[in-house]
Amino acid sequence: MSSDDAAIDPSEFRRVLGHLPTGVTVVTAAGDERPAGVAIGSFVSISLEPPLVGFFLGTQSSSGAVLQEAGAFCVNVLAADQLELCGVMASKSDDKFAGVETTTAAGSGAPILPGIVAAIDCTLESVTELGDHNLIVGRVLSLDTPNPDAPPMVFYTGGYGTYAGS
Repeated sequence: MSSDDAAIDPSEFRRVLGHLPTGVTVVTAAGDERPAGVAIGSFVSISLEPPLVGFFLGTQSSSGAVLQEAGAFCVNVLAADQLELCGVMASKSDDKFAGVETTTAAGSGAPILPGIVAAIDCTLESVTELGDHNLIVGRVLSLDTPNPDAPPMVFYTGGYGTYAGS
């Protein structure tokens, strides 16, 4: 760490960057013992040719280990009315899928959550450690929009809302 890094207060970093609205997703993977799911606010489209997407996940995340072992995952784009589900997937619960009726992504075998705006099924392309997070890159296998008209969940300045549209 350089002396310049020490000058940036982590809480100020989080506060300022919180002014950038982000979509909210849940990344799921089919684990050997049980499925894994984690709420993510850093999902991004990377490339059209080949079709690549990515997100950042803390290096200490137990869900990250399951995802890497599975070698595949599904990105579930949450609808604005799925705040409770988001909270469960952001928690440290041992069984985040209790009482959740999922379907299975054909390519990855990962859970697809009910009521989502979109699903992006992927194989794991690469994992790159960057600071205290890993950049997870996936190659898209298939895409679906089960609820294309549902407003998406958006995270902004520490709270959840939706896109108002124009």
